[in-house]
Amino acid sequence: MERTSCLNKRMYDISRYAEFVEIILIALGIFLVPIIIPQILSAVFGATSSIATNSQYVVGTLVNSSLIVAGVNVKGWKKIISLVTLPSLSALSSGLVLKTGSVYTLYMIPAIWLGNFAIIWLYKKLFVEKKFNYILASVAGIAAKVALIFAGYNLLVLTNIIPKGSKVATALYTAMGMNQLVTAILGSILAFAIFKTLYKKESK
Repeated sequence: MERTSCLNKRMYDISRYAEFVEIILIALGIFLVPIIIPQILSAVFGATSSIATNSQYVVGTLVNSSLIVAGVNVKGWKKIISLVTLPSLSALSSGLVLKTGSVYTLYMIPAIWLGNFAIIWLYKKLFVEKKFNYILASVAGIAAKVALIFAGYNLLVLTNIIPKGSKVATALYTAMGMNQLVTAILGSILAFAIFKTLYKKESK
């Protein structure tokens, strides 16, 4: 099945060594960015600065760009699944999303995984396999990711797993809605710049 799956295709031809380095860098970036970036921003700009308190935008942009790069140029469903799970685990361990409300982030993890997989799969299916325009693939991938994650949030609110009207619900509403949309858009722009700068286009 993997031979014909879009998950086993990539856009740019690179050597096995370069592919290995690419995967390691993407994995480290996805996992370490949510832990390191907020600390760096706090140290440089101050913990109470607007940049430090809104570090999720920087983190989300970098993570989404890494996911999109993976979607375009990492082959194999095992590698993809591994990369899909890393951002939420890292954000959870660092307490980035909700600080003391991380227990509720646990409930969001399945939706986050589905959203991350959706954006990767759609880039592979539309941009890599079907040769759609990058912008069209981006719109589809971003829309699917945001819709799945926000639907997961709403399901948890409707079932009262996340208390309605609570501070946690309000924080998650923003984190799983607008923040996801903004950082996915910025991530797609950054990923496009990476493709233009680092890769030679050769469909494979």
